[in-house]
Amino acid sequence: MSFVHKTVLLDEAVAGLAIDPAGIYVDCTFGRGGHSRLILGQLGPQGRLIAFDKDPAAIAEAATITDPRFTIVHNGFATLADALRGLDIAAVDGVLMDLGVSSPQLDDGSRGFSFRFDAPLDMRMDTTRGMTAAEWLNTAPEKDIAEVIKDYGEERFAKSIAAKIVARRLEQPLATTRELAALVAQCVRTREPGQDPATRTFQAVRIFINRELEELALVLPQALAALKPGGRLSVIAFHSLEDRIVKRFMQDKASADKLPAGLPIRASDIPPAPLKIVGKPVRASEAEVAANPRARSAILRIGERTTGAL
Repeated sequence: MSFVHKTVLLDEAVAGLAIDPAGIYVDCTFGRGGHSRLILGQLGPQGRLIAFDKDPAAIAEAATITDPRFTIVHNGFATLADALRGLDIAAVDGVLMDLGVSSPQLDDGSRGFSFRFDAPLDMRMDTTRGMTAAEWLNTAPEKDIAEVIKDYGEERFAKSIAAKIVARRLEQPLATTRELAALVAQCVRTREPGQDPATRTFQAVRIFINRELEELALVLPQALAALKPGGRLSVIAFHSLEDRIVKRFMQDKASADKLPAGLPIRASDIPPAPLKIVGKPVRASEAEVAANPRARSAILRIGERTTGAL
């Protein structure tokens, strides 16, 4: 089965890297290769691109790229530092991250990411390893389920949903996306116009199963440490939890050490911060949102490595 994937903020994210044709770049989320192919198109013969992805379908797509400048790593991007060491790469010129779940993953009903299809409740980005959503929901304590749905889905009916899940699994284990969506619908009494009652719960379970926020928090300092001075970090987030982590990291690393007031030291002698924020956050244009509604929530932040110490 084939799916059309529209890469969100494609040109803007790659432009944010300020590509050096002879540089080394990292695409932390290959997906279906939109960003990677555009980066490769701007690299010269000496350039190099390393891409990461957990999804076997993405790895299969990456295998169609026979460019010798391209390397694909079948692993999560939290392994970035180790992977670069294994490839004898000491520093890179740019790192791009396109976070969250991709359109093909959502549109392939068999993956269990979407309540639009009746499918096995899987939700793993890497289907070769790890616990499925069904396995976790059928065994986790009610308190843990409630916390995940509340924290990662920002769902105010989390306790009711968790109680309903635990009551149901005592009768029969949860197995499909439609079963979970139906349980959630019984608990969510109000919802934003146009949003399915199950939206927040599905987001929360997916984020938890794939450790998305944990891996993001782990990779950001690795990416910054891997950048050469002048190298760029270009990150697209699709929901507030992701963007909050990215925003706080960039703001923190763009702030110089704060010294006590009154110290006899010149401003020019204060060590520079290791990161400089480039421009303002970028959002998809009205035209892009009209063509691809999933671009509506996307936000791109760009930072540049300085000579400041980490």
